[in-house]
Amino acid sequence: MKTLLFVCVENSNRSQMAQAFATLHGGGKVEAFSAGSRPSGKINPKAIEAMGELGYDLSSHDSKGLAEFNGKEVDFAITMGCGDECPLVQARHRMDWQIPDPREMNPEQFRGIRDLIESKVKELLATL
Repeated sequence: MKTLLFVCVENSNRSQMAQAFATLHGGGKVEAFSAGSRPSGKINPKAIEAMGELGYDLSSHDSKGLAEFNGKEVDFAITMGCGDECPLVQARHRMDWQIPDPREMNPEQFRGIRDLIESKVKELLATL
C-alpha cells in the first residue's frame, strides 16, 4: 500500500480535498493523509460544501499540522503550490502541483479547483 501525504499551509481546502479524492479513487491501494504547515484548525465550509456535492463528507476531517509526520516516511509528499517544503517529512517522491488557493473564490471557481485536484489525484493514482 502506497502512502500519500498532501500538504498545504492551512490544511483546510486543497490538501483536504486531495486526501478525500485519493481515498475515494484509490481503490484501497493507497493510504492518504493531509496536513498543513500552519493549520487553521478547521475545514473551510466551502470545501465541505463542494465535496458534499460529490457525496463525500469532508466535515469528518480535521485540520492538522505536520508534526505527526516528522521523521515518518511516506511514498509521496505532494504540496499544493503554497511554498511548503515539509523538510522533516521523509518522502520517496516529492511533487508540487501549483494549485491556486480557492479560499476566497466564488462557488463556481471553487468547484473548478476541486475538479482540478480530482483530475491530478486520478493522474497520480494511475501511475502507481
